Amino acid sequence: MTLAGKTAVVTGASSGIGEATARLLAQEGCNVVLAARREDRLNALADELGEWALAAPADVRDPAACAALVARTVERFGTLDVLVNNAGLGLYGSIPEGDPEDWRKMFDVNVLGVLYTTRAAVRQMLRQGSGDVVFISSLAGRRVPRADGTVYAATKHAVNAIADGLRMDVHEKGVRVINVEPGL
Repeated sequence: MTLAGKTAVVTGASSGIGEATARLLAQEGCNVVLAARREDRLNALADELGEWALAAPADVRDPAACAALVARTVERFGTLDVLVNNAGLGLYGSIPEGDPEDWRKMFDVNVLGVLYTTRAAVRQMLRQGSGDVVFISSLAGRRVPRADGTVYAATKHAVNAIADGLRMDVHEKGVRVINVEPGL
C-alpha cells in the first residue's frame, strides 16, 4: 500500500512513538495531522514537516475534541485514511500502594481516549468506505510484566479488546484494524 497522498491522524504526536510515526508518515508522502495536548511541540514538528502537516492540539479525554479533530482533518485534507491511536500514559504503582487518581488518568487516556478518537474516526471512514485504524498497544496488553505495572497492563489489555471488537464490527465495511504491541 502506498501512503503518498493519504491523510493520517496521529495522537500523542508530540513525542516518542507518536512523533516518530508522524515523521515516517510525512516522509512517505502522507498528509499528517499531529494531535496531542502540547501545542508548542506540535507546532514545532508541523513547521519542520512542512505544509502537509497540521498541528491540531486535542485532548483525547474529551469526546467533543476528538470529533472536532476528525472534522478539522477532513476540512483541511478532504479525507481521513489512517488513524494512529498512540496517545497513552504509563503511571506505575502496586495495587496496595498505587494512587487511584493515577489509575483514573491512565484509563481516561489509554482506554476512553482511544474509544473517543476511534469512534470519531471510524464514523468518517465508514462514510468514505475505507480506512485504517492502528492501535499502539503494548506487550503488557498480553501479560502483566511486573506488579507495579498491573493497572497500565489492564489498560493495554482493554486496547487489545477494543481492537479485536472493532475488527469484528468493521472488517467487511472497508476499514482495516491493526494492533501494534511494542515492548520496552
